[in-house]
Amino acid sequence: MQSDAHTRPRRTDRVAVVVNTASRTGARSLPLLEAALRPTSDEVLIHPAHGGGELAGALERAMESEPDLLVVGGGDGTIGCAADLVAHTPTVLGVLPLGTANDFARTLEIPDTLTAAVDTLLHGKVVDVDLGRVDGRAYLNVASIGLSVAVAQRLTPGLKRRLGRFAYPVATVAAYRSHRPFDARLELEDGTVLELQDLMQVAVGNGRHYGGGLTVAPRASIDDHLLDVYAVVQGRLRDHVSVARLLRTGHLVDHDRVHHVTARRLRLVTDEPLEVNLDGEVAARTPATFEVDRNALHVVVPAGSRAARMDGRATA
Repeated sequence: MQSDAHTRPRRTDRVAVVVNTASRTGARSLPLLEAALRPTSDEVLIHPAHGGGELAGALERAMESEPDLLVVGGGDGTIGCAADLVAHTPTVLGVLPLGTANDFARTLEIPDTLTAAVDTLLHGKVVDVDLGRVDGRAYLNVASIGLSVAVAQRLTPGLKRRLGRFAYPVATVAAYRSHRPFDARLELEDGTVLELQDLMQVAVGNGRHYGGGLTVAPRASIDDHLLDVYAVVQGRLRDHVSVARLLRTGHLVDHDRVHHVTARRLRLVTDEPLEVNLDGEVAARTPATFEVDRNALHVVVPAGSRAARMDGRATA
């Protein structure tokens, strides 16, 4: 399913397209996408979703046709819903990054411009990547508790429309003012137990990027079959500032106020039940079990992407 030349688009028998037309550029992407796909496909079925309330139904209808390629346009939340449906099926996922953060696309080195992302669908290669799971529910980038939950609750659609990526630091400052520290116990698969106190946040990363371009850890990968776990101790304001400066590169895991481990599976218990943020959606509670779902998803990436390779049981 890989082409070596831009002059020879990959041909696909059946394509289904789901675009969240409520996302920032969703509505105007449809004509370009349809025009590009029809010459290379025997069948192209379009399923627009006018907002998040229609998304699940549109994705389910799209998968009823058992497409060879499911193209999904939207933000990380939209792509995550599709990934849960496509996981461990022969269907390949094609990503159109039309949201605010687009961290899954950034991890896979998919361009954020519409024409370049469509070109990736036509000329890219297919790789397999891991999914993270919290009590069975899939996520792409990072699941976290603590400060990030309050940030997610403040990242309203209106704020993201007005500020774009700048909505993340604005929401973070607002959430920080009312944050309460918590204690947590990490029970790792190998029997190791970590008792941690006075925490600001615990994050469990499956991918490499989150939060509008922040990095989980310098060596984090969506293809390494591991979860990167970091816990940030509350500390003093100057500690928070020094940690924040390292978020972009992921070197916060080397900070003396941050605990960092890797694992394939772990259980997270907190001193009181806390909500869990999955790629921007508050969708679980502690205690919770986190695990990596290895090679769960086939996805189209640019031919030169270094993010992942096809190393599992190829079914597409």
